[in-house]
Amino acid sequence: MEIVHTIKDLQAALAALRAQGKTVGLVPTMGALHAGHASLVKRCVAENDAAVVSVFVNPTQFNDKNDLAKYPRTLDADCRLLEQCGAAFAFAPSVEEMYPEPDTRQFSYAPLDTVMEGKYRPGHFNGVCQIVSKLFEAVKPDRAYFGEKDFQQLAIIREMVRQLKFPLQIVGCPIVREEDGLALSSRNARLSAEERQQALKISQTLFASRDYAKLHTVAETQKFVEDAIEAAPGLRLEYFELVDGNTLQKIANWEDTSYAVGCITVFCGEVRLIDNIKYKE
Repeated sequence: MEIVHTIKDLQAALAALRAQGKTVGLVPTMGALHAGHASLVKRCVAENDAAVVSVFVNPTQFNDKNDLAKYPRTLDADCRLLEQCGAAFAFAPSVEEMYPEPDTRQFSYAPLDTVMEGKYRPGHFNGVCQIVSKLFEAVKPDRAYFGEKDFQQLAIIREMVRQLKFPLQIVGCPIVREEDGLALSSRNARLSAEERQQALKISQTLFASRDYAKLHTVAETQKFVEDAIEAAPGLRLEYFELVDGNTLQKIANWEDTSYAVGCITVFCGEVRLIDNIKYKE
């Protein structure tokens, strides 16, 4: 595996591959890689001739400077994992490489980006679209891979690709969980042992709610989840919303959609964790 730090070097290497008619896949990451990322990379390796994995903590998508400072950075370990997964290139640029001047572009995909994370983290998705569009322009991948744990992000990236007519396929990949059910996240590394146990209540509640929903209304299911999280020690619910998986708009009845998803964000201590579950698909 080659570790590349500049767009120019990466494009030169990819041009040589494309001259041989080879396909290129991209997995954008912010590093602190875990088995969830590995599943994306392995799929990318299987479906393309060369897999590029970007490792870049993108400053423009953090609306909390403290969160940016605390985000784990583990490039050496990340590269070892990527090599084991069969990636051809790790692209690890500096902030100056990706943002030689401030990016003033504004992306608006309302109503997809004005609800849930968009409401609680203003500017977040604009920063995501800035960096992902830059990566698409730099790599020009045939396919790009994103995890469904960031469910709203995936929907917004699909819409950006559609509107900006990027000639690539977006591949959504299922959530990867620990054996006990906790959704894998780079932020899990910041949980203490006690918090790690407390965080389990998030996925346990979502799984229980899927059974509960079979005999209860949307409103009752909403209350079931909210009450369970609010009663759990160490957890603080930011939001839980039952939405149409395509539009991300709230549903009032199960009959409103054939694709119902519950999206949740919970603080466990100071660590903000997200998860989601499908009720109908």
